[in-house]
Amino acid sequence: MGKLIIFSAPSGSGKSTIIGHLMKNPGLNLAFSISATSRPPRGTERDGVEYFFLTPEEFRRRIAEGDFLEYEEVYEDHFYGTLKSQVEKQLETGLNVVLDVDVKGACNIKHLYGGRALSVFIQPPSIGELRRRLERRGTDAPEVIERRLAKAAYELEFASKFDHVVVNNDLAEAEAETLQIVSQFLRL
Repeated sequence: MGKLIIFSAPSGSGKSTIIGHLMKNPGLNLAFSISATSRPPRGTERDGVEYFFLTPEEFRRRIAEGDFLEYEEVYEDHFYGTLKSQVEKQLETGLNVVLDVDVKGACNIKHLYGGRALSVFIQPPSIGELRRRLERRGTDAPEVIERRLAKAAYELEFASKFDHVVVNNDLAEAEAETLQIVSQFLRL
């Protein structure tokens, strides 16, 4: 039976890059949890590969039936969530499942799975550095960056609820530290 590794971080912290680094390590036997969403597929996205695509009505019905470990309505009729059945299926095959979720979802999943789950918060060195990273990416308008920074301040309040906090000041060091934390957890 596999274990869960739950990641959360403010946008721009380097979480996706760190997760990508972990996923390249075959010795960890990792599988990424595929989230469900009510938004339509973009570009070449396929159902069951990048996401499980549900209609808003299907998503609401499945919420009511208790099918999600966590979910969030990002804005009206645009939901994202983690299906219990998908995670359990991966765990039963012996895979260690990596989840990338918001701070509340991470805390909920950790509570549900207890010692079978490791929660890791990837923290930027400072809000100022986070601003620089978001601006350097060049993908967001200034008002979106301000919203992300406001959300980051809120998310940082949850860091102490995680099993480990990795400060991503230097990417190579943060990747190495995260790999060590995850490796130790999986050897328990």
